[in-house]
Amino acid sequence: MELNKKVFIKNIAGRDLKIEVSRLAEQTDAAVFATYGGTTVLVTTVMGKSDREIDYMPLTVDYEEKFYAAGKIIGSRFVRREGRPSEDAILSGRLVDRSIRPLFDQRLRRDIQVVVTILSIDEINEPDFIALMAASTALGISDIPWGGPIAGVKVAKIGDRIVINPSHVETTDNPEVRFESFVAGLNGKINMIELEGNDAEEKEIVEAYAVALKEIEGLVDFQKEIIKEIGKKKADVKLAEPDAELKKAVSGFLETRLEKAVYIKEKTDREQKLSGLEDEMADHLIEKGFSGADMSAAGALFNKALDELVHKNILEKEMRPDGRKLDEVRDLYTETGLLPRTHGSAIFIRGNTQALAVTTLAAPGAEQLIETMEYSGKRRFMLHYNFPPYSVGETGSYRGPGRRDIGHGALAEKALRPLIPTQDEFPYTIRVVSEILSSNGSSSMATVCAGSMSLMDAGVPIKKPAAGIAMGLMSNEKGDYKILTDIQGPEDHHGDMDFKVAGTAEGVNAVQMDVKIWGVDLEIVEKTFVQAREARTRILEAMAKTIKSPKELSPYAPQVMVIHIDPDKIGEVIGPGGKTINAIIERTKALTIDIEQTGKVFVAADTKEAALKAVAEIESLTKEYEVGEIVEGNVVRLLDFGAILDLGGGRDGMIHISEFKDGFVKNINDVVKVGDFLRAKVIRVEDGKIALSVKQLSTQSK
Repeated sequence: MELNKKVFIKNIAGRDLKIEVSRLAEQTDAAVFATYGGTTVLVTTVMGKSDREIDYMPLTVDYEEKFYAAGKIIGSRFVRREGRPSEDAILSGRLVDRSIRPLFDQRLRRDIQVVVTILSIDEINEPDFIALMAASTALGISDIPWGGPIAGVKVAKIGDRIVINPSHVETTDNPEVRFESFVAGLNGKINMIELEGNDAEEKEIVEAYAVALKEIEGLVDFQKEIIKEIGKKKADVKLAEPDAELKKAVSGFLETRLEKAVYIKEKTDREQKLSGLEDEMADHLIEKGFSGADMSAAGALFNKALDELVHKNILEKEMRPDGRKLDEVRDLYTETGLLPRTHGSAIFIRGNTQALAVTTLAAPGAEQLIETMEYSGKRRFMLHYNFPPYSVGETGSYRGPGRRDIGHGALAEKALRPLIPTQDEFPYTIRVVSEILSSNGSSSMATVCAGSMSLMDAGVPIKKPAAGIAMGLMSNEKGDYKILTDIQGPEDHHGDMDFKVAGTAEGVNAVQMDVKIWGVDLEIVEKTFVQAREARTRILEAMAKTIKSPKELSPYAPQVMVIHIDPDKIGEVIGPGGKTINAIIERTKALTIDIEQTGKVFVAADTKEAALKAVAEIESLTKEYEVGEIVEGNVVRLLDFGAILDLGGGRDGMIHISEFKDGFVKNINDVVKVGDFLRAKVIRVEDGKIALSVKQLSTQSK
């Protein structure tokens, strides 16, 4: 038996990308093994055999992490297998989904599933680039109708260099990295962007994308050669197309009614009017002899008419549904300190979008432990985003964050992460939670604004405030287009682009772009950045009227103090089974004591006094006493041959009976009692035992 293996190789960024197609996974519509360096992925594509009675194109992208890919056995103690996908896996799956989805005919009604399985990872080459290439190639050679191929690359600005597909070594903890971005597209256009930066200049981002597009063009041509050689003929699949008579009836009914329902400033009033109009249309169609089975198609026609109307009026008249100018930001409201007992809180309102952000500070020990296929470590800054159903006036189940919620939270976290002080500057674990109370356009960017203010309200010394805005696009086949600032409602749902930009007054920290068309050229990207900066500046000015800089640390936040001890003394502080450190916590009323292998100790307590007590005990416990040093303390025990002096922190010293005074002392009780406070001189230190003398101190003072 032969595998009938076909192998195609292209060099990209100095490393070979290998695309391999064989009989493996042969019951799929197509399967591709792709390898880049030591990272290998398998992508499979399968299309359902029949159409579904639905009103959307049913595409799913699953991204499967396998711990064996990194040579790890992780998971809970009792379940040593992969469970629910990590946040990184969800974000990578979304990246592939957002790139390939616009290239499907949205009238397709057959299930299409793309599964990305990570088989091997070398910790140098990230799987995202390979996953998208393999997914595009698999769709391209399959019989599934699709408008690709497409490609994407990671591009970074490191110092003065633009680097394509940089390795982990080049970017991890490298202060010279201005930004890292994954950008996808085809035919000279960009259709998906993810970017994380640190006050990156818009101009340098656009320059990097120009370089990336050239690489993408070569990767698309590479795939076209593969498809030409081994690609299957595309299946003849029926597309959802409404009846001509139904189209005529819907068009006639909406002709004089739709515009009056759309152009209403308030979202709730607009939605009620549109919903009522759709109900009226259904009644009208039933009277005309159409059946209930036609209503799904009629709803699609209603949405298409709405799409065309919004496009037409913005392109021809610059007329937005709520009456704003193209570059106008909705009304803003900001407030901090809403919640009396939290460490920090803020609300940011833009139009009908409301984000309540709450900051919590904790000791370093509260860091999140992360162990995934790609990464093992700790996370001291977290941002969690919640989008309850009531925020859009709906009912629904609470089952934890979905893919969208995780994606929006990750975007806001990217925007705020560069502002967070280092652990040396601010030794706290920081968690921000964004509760979306109401949503009508870009709640993730509202989260950036509310989160920034909440951090300052808590007293976190962030480097500067950040804000974000969502930009949109209306375009037509002739090449006409208009860029919209602060999209909402119909502009978001029916627009051609959702371009979120977050950053500070100096530059860009995070970008996320998706399109519903095939892509946008660099001119649109550049103009969108300029218009977004203007909006971001206005929002930052509004935020500054409420809070300009970080307040003092919240009185409800724990007090955290940092000291350094000799790493060889860590065992002494912890004690057998944690006995010593737990005793210190109990005596001093500290909350936690966390010790790193480097000897850095973090002490957290409700009060400064409790923290200082714990620090004093640790310092005393680890102190290196020297001969000649003067110490003091209370006598805690008498022996026949001397007395034990408490030096604090669990340390003590022994004063021999002969070291109390000159001459012979017959009975220890003649010279000292339990509880006496004494000063003494260190005369010997051996194997951790400290010998003291009172008489030598007295002699010295004479």
